[in-house]
Amino acid sequence: MDPGEEIMALVDDLEQIVADAKSPFGGGGQRKIVDAQDIYEILDEMRSVFPREFADARRVIRDEEELLDRAQKQADAIIADAQQQAMIIASDQEIVRIAAQQAENIRDAAQQYERDTRYNAEEYADSVLAHLEDNLRSMTGTVTRVRQTLNENSGANSQSNSVSW
Repeated sequence: MDPGEEIMALVDDLEQIVADAKSPFGGGGQRKIVDAQDIYEILDEMRSVFPREFADARRVIRDEEELLDRAQKQADAIIADAQQQAMIIASDQEIVRIAAQQAENIRDAAQQYERDTRYNAEEYADSVLAHLEDNLRSMTGTVTRVRQTLNENSGANSQSNSVSW
């Protein structure tokens, strides 16, 4: 299960805890009594998942940089090879001109390959980061709702404790 799915499963668990919770004094309504320990355990699991999301994003960026470095080295090697071949057959002006044009074409193709590779890698990294951002936004909303439910429940408990006998 990927981290995003795992987080969503934990959110579902939180919602189920709230849904299954009993209302105080057997009444209905929004106020519920939940086991705080269950909530804390799920929140701890969520915290352990987020570092994996960040590590995945860093891995994608590192892989992108390695891919770009390899593309640049390959482009440099192609250019160096083309230049060397042009020097070997430099005795004839037409051959030299053709070799130089081919080297330029190879360099242009290599630079285009580098630009395309960089663009695709950045698009992929942006997609991963957008997914992470969506997960964080969703989790923030869920945590806010759970805290609000807990606050409402603790408010109901403090009101029932202040009843005089």
